[in-house]
Amino acid sequence: MSAPITVSSTAADTTRAAMGEPLLVVENLQTHFPMKRGTVRAVDDVSFTVRRGSIVGLVGESGSGKTTVGRSVLRLVEPTGGSVMFDGEDLLALSDKAMRTYRRKLQIIFQDPFSSLNPRMRVGAILAEALDTHGLAKGAARQPRIAELLTRVGLAPEHAGRFPHEFSGGQRQRIGIARALAVEPELIVADEPVSALDVSVQAQILNLLQALQKEFGLTMLFVAHDLSVVEYLCDEVVVMYLGKIMERGPSRAVYGRPRHPYTKALIATAPVPDPTLERQRIILKGDIPSPLDPPSGCVFRTRCPHAIPACAETLPPTEAVGPDHFVACIRQEELAAAGLL
Repeated sequence: MSAPITVSSTAADTTRAAMGEPLLVVENLQTHFPMKRGTVRAVDDVSFTVRRGSIVGLVGESGSGKTTVGRSVLRLVEPTGGSVMFDGEDLLALSDKAMRTYRRKLQIIFQDPFSSLNPRMRVGAILAEALDTHGLAKGAARQPRIAELLTRVGLAPEHAGRFPHEFSGGQRQRIGIARALAVEPELIVADEPVSALDVSVQAQILNLLQALQKEFGLTMLFVAHDLSVVEYLCDEVVVMYLGKIMERGPSRAVYGRPRHPYTKALIATAPVPDPTLERQRIILKGDIPSPLDPPSGCVFRTRCPHAIPACAETLPPTEAVGPDHFVACIRQEELAAAGLL
């Protein structure tokens, strides 16, 4: 297990004054993949909101569907159903031609900085490609813009003449961030942008993202499996398991008092910087079931320490347990009253 990450400040300590009206509203999103043996329900009836100027963390174990959600929002993977409202426009209803006009507003930072950059292109050409695609910084303005982008992410203007293999993993991810920023997007999907990096470099990239978010008022959907990262960086958290949302709400509320057994188990496994602080260990037995054949009722019931027969019979409704705090568990009130949540 990796060591805890320390960043410059916590999103839980301060509510961003810049947060405003919803920029992204995802409702009943479904992304299914037909297979010979059945249908993989990678994303199944997912709904959440990202407010302008905020960072929303999308967390869960590998196979939970969080990356597919991010790519579905951008239509890098075509959803099966639902709606993705971006600034009042349903992206899923747009033609391919109409969608192209929104590409500038929607950008992604990929997980692997080693494979997301063209090894045959110099860094300057990689950034220029993004600018040319959207008709930005033409002519004499191009080179100053490329130099500015590199400087913004902590690199030097002369790095524009180098190839990706001449950089470390953290530097390559900075280039990926610069590419996303090049077109001045309104929403950035960060798909586990630090998971492929050494722990010593992760905090640097997180601090960079945090600084850029504050400087430009960026709105971000931050996909991660490391809950310590999400706690410090994100304003709100969406917890996923097997294609469904288990819990969502403000970071302070979710981390301060998780109201779903899965969320509590995830938080209990996250490392803490204080070795004297005792934390209850919750061991989830078994692996995530196959999305080809998900469990009936609550999809988490096969690993839940509090499951009862009714959990197999009832699809848990999403219920409010606090301001903007929602949970999908038929026993959450009972477990909370017993001090188990």
